[in-house]
Amino acid sequence: MRTRSEHPDYILLVVILMLVTIGVVMVYSASFPLSLLRFDHQWHFVSRQLLWALFGIIAMIVASRINYWKWQQLSNVLLAITLLLLLLVFVPGIGVTVQGSTRWIDLGFFNMQPSEVAKIALVLWVAARLAQKEGTLLNFWRGTLPIISLTGIMAGLVLRQPDLSTAVVLVLSAGFVLFAGGLPWGQIALLLGLGVSALYLGIISAEYRLARFMTFLDPWKDPTDAGYQIIQSLYAIGLGGVFGRGLGASIQKHFFLPEPHNDFIFAVTSEEFGFFGGAVLIALFALLAVRGLRIAIRSPDKFGGFLATGITAMIVAQAFMNIAVVTGSVPVTGITLPLISSGGSSLVIVMGSLGILLNISKYSRE
Repeated sequence: MRTRSEHPDYILLVVILMLVTIGVVMVYSASFPLSLLRFDHQWHFVSRQLLWALFGIIAMIVASRINYWKWQQLSNVLLAITLLLLLLVFVPGIGVTVQGSTRWIDLGFFNMQPSEVAKIALVLWVAARLAQKEGTLLNFWRGTLPIISLTGIMAGLVLRQPDLSTAVVLVLSAGFVLFAGGLPWGQIALLLGLGVSALYLGIISAEYRLARFMTFLDPWKDPTDAGYQIIQSLYAIGLGGVFGRGLGASIQKHFFLPEPHNDFIFAVTSEEFGFFGGAVLIALFALLAVRGLRIAIRSPDKFGGFLATGITAMIVAQAFMNIAVVTGSVPVTGITLPLISSGGSSLVIVMGSLGILLNISKYSRE
């Protein structure tokens, strides 16, 4: 039985607003040299980030006011729309290609990234399916196989763009929901084996991915080309020391570090605020994970619990993947830091998803 509170999880709300605020500040700091070079003023990227943050806050407020179980009824429709959007990316004249990647749809006034929608749509669908059919995972062929098949199709479409990192986040998000749903250990072992095999094939299927993996093993072997990004990122982190060089004082953002306001914004944060600043960001994402899992555990029904688990995993897994890339712990994949990196579709979708999580937090078991 659901017991409703008038208030959401305020600790989670504060964490979200802190991360978004840090994101706006760091997008400005990391992007102003590039903005000056390209647009003759320093406000281009941060003004867009502020606008998207506003849209994100609106999306979060709206989602937090919609009873979360209503999403269960819409999950099939949202999934079908998302699959259509993922296919439209490859239609000439509709899909937009940037730096060799076709990940966006031109809507005229902005480019939408369907793979961002795919993450929350998949989590909603898997959560709804598991909640509707209790014990479904005990039967691999009728329960687990349809879920992993659809997850594989969506991940394959995203990988075709190509976007390996988002494909991995899709698989991880669905995997965490399956685990929360009571996936038997034998099936977990099987899926881990399939996942590792798929990741291996994904890496060797493209020369640039294989080059990135080999560079990860020894970036100094090719410091001016394949290893350049991670070396410059490590320089930035090292220059920050314990307490950093100060806000705006990063050296590496001045055209040494590629994408300083996107994929490598954590490196700029660590350079300007040091180990302390990086640790604060990590702690905030860890706290987000704790509050999200607490909401999942306290949810009054299975759908709410599965959905809260999936949303939390979707955001936190991407955050720690990005930090792992920036610190040289895993190969470079081109993944952004949620709520922090410059971006439109990503910020709005993530904040809307967190709005759903806030709505679930208003309810608890009696």
